[in-house]
Amino acid sequence: MVKRSRGMLLQSIALDRNGAQSLSTQIYRQFKELMLDGAISAGDRLPSTRTMASELGVARATIVETFERLVAEGLLESRVGAGTHVSQALHARVAPVDAPLDIESIASAKLTQAIAIAKHFGSRLVHKYQPFTTGTPAFDAFPMAQWLRLSGKYWRNSRSPLLSYPDPHGDLHLREAIATHLRINRGIACHARQIFIVGGAQYAFQLIAEMLINAGDTVWFENPGHIGARNCFMLAGANVLAVPVDECGLQVEHGLRLAPSFKLAFVTPSHQQPLGVKMSLERRFALLQAAEAGDAWIIEDDWVGDFCVTPLPTLKEMDRGGRVIYVGSFSKSLFPSLRLGFILAPPPLVPLFCTSLEAFSPGVPTHLQAIVAEFISEGHFATHIRRMRKLYKERYDALVLALNTHLSPWLKVAPTQTGLHTCAYLKCSIDLEALCAAAARKGVTLTPISRFSIAPVEQVGIVMGFAAYTPRQIEEAVVVMRGLFEAAPRVD
Repeated sequence: MVKRSRGMLLQSIALDRNGAQSLSTQIYRQFKELMLDGAISAGDRLPSTRTMASELGVARATIVETFERLVAEGLLESRVGAGTHVSQALHARVAPVDAPLDIESIASAKLTQAIAIAKHFGSRLVHKYQPFTTGTPAFDAFPMAQWLRLSGKYWRNSRSPLLSYPDPHGDLHLREAIATHLRINRGIACHARQIFIVGGAQYAFQLIAEMLINAGDTVWFENPGHIGARNCFMLAGANVLAVPVDECGLQVEHGLRLAPSFKLAFVTPSHQQPLGVKMSLERRFALLQAAEAGDAWIIEDDWVGDFCVTPLPTLKEMDRGGRVIYVGSFSKSLFPSLRLGFILAPPPLVPLFCTSLEAFSPGVPTHLQAIVAEFISEGHFATHIRRMRKLYKERYDALVLALNTHLSPWLKVAPTQTGLHTCAYLKCSIDLEALCAAAARKGVTLTPISRFSIAPVEQVGIVMGFAAYTPRQIEEAVVVMRGLFEAAPRVD
């Protein structure tokens, strides 16, 4: 048995002595795969640690460490005087199945209606770091030194608060910092207890939908609009009503004609997603009045509101009836992988959010909350926002110049005062889907406006992110686009 094991076993183990993983980890993982795949049978005796160390050219302590890990997991059994054997428990492992799984039959038999709906959502938006991917802030300008200093400061604290379970409502220090920031910079009077920290704005939309939406409830939704939020309401079984958007934002009158009785309206008034228009003051008042009359809620997604140079009052600031649920995120103001967002709830909903989060939410990692709280409290956040406003204006101007220089026969750039992207509208009829696919093959992301729509829209063009890219990157990508437009066939 030993000879068989040593011959077959050791020849199948390949070590990368220059790899990132330790030799012990490499041997451990390969042994584990051999046992779980059935290449080594239950009850087989393994070579001694000295023999294996000699054959593999490693220290005996490396093999001892590997065996100890496998014994601890129950995959090996060490018997005094009898050596080390593969555990008899592997007799019970599930045999591999040769035939492919019938996904359709599984879906029809075991999956929920929500998953059946999700199958029709289409592919995820491109998130690759390349011009002109949307939703990406300027990584090259992030104040990493301050972030690392605050991170190191946090991890030097005592272990108990560092490693304990997070508060499902969110770290109170961060909630207080956000409340102060909103009062000073967004004109919103609120209390920290109204603010709840969640794992990004997307989770906020999902939580709100689960709390407030029953199957069949009507939700007014901007068309085109925020894809992730739309998906949340569809999964909740809502009747998602496509309400058109024009240069003044959501057409409230249109929504009232289609469905005067609605449960909730979702809007992005500071910088409409994706068209970039700012909702007029008249439309804001009209929406608040419609919600009051219909006993409905409003979600105000202020996703890039911090970058507004001349902002109008937020809906939350204007709200006197407690109808607006304000959602914010640090994904655009700091960086997306942070996955940190917040909900500012109207007073009547605060107890409901408390109950829901305590029942279902594991909370957000405490170290991220603590670092962001200090980042805000020490003034780094406000400084960063001011710098990004200036930088994004420069990069937007670079995009406008490049498009007007190279693509003016084909595209008209929409003016924008804030945000991370803008739209460019087609002046001629071409196969836009084919052009966007060709651009992707050249390393340029062009997203059709129709990708954000749940019903046909008048606007025909592309959404172009500019915030993350230098003027040189923008110029080079636009030159690539020019070649694609020149070769694109016209469509009648």
